[in-house]
Amino acid sequence: LFFFFPGNKELEPLKYSQVAAVASVSRQKAETCIQGTMSLLCHCLGKGEDVALVLRDVGVLLIEGRRIQMKFYYHFLEMLSGKKNFKKFIMKDPTFLDMAVSRVVPVASLTFSGRVAVFPK
Repeated sequence: LFFFFPGNKELEPLKYSQVAAVASVSRQKAETCIQGTMSLLCHCLGKGEDVALVLRDVGVLLIEGRRIQMKFYYHFLEMLSGKKNFKKFIMKDPTFLDMAVSRVVPVASLTFSGRVAVFPK
């Protein structure tokens, strides 16, 4: 089963067995958790609630009204680019720091309203 989007972009269905293997859980548990999270996320967005989707070890996806923003954890960016390259990049373009955040920062403090449903719990 494939989904088609404007511009002939094709999306493949999520491979639950691969997710389960990486997470060291059963395929059933991975599928149940993902589907439950997506269902709750759709419900909140349908009601117009602000949402923060926490992606462990990567960052936080913030959805507030029509504003969507990704905040990446510093350590994730350093891991991708190397600590030395990350520091060089920040020196060249300090505005990049607006997209980065510490893992210890409370998620609600990243929002305009301070109110947010955080996924997953």
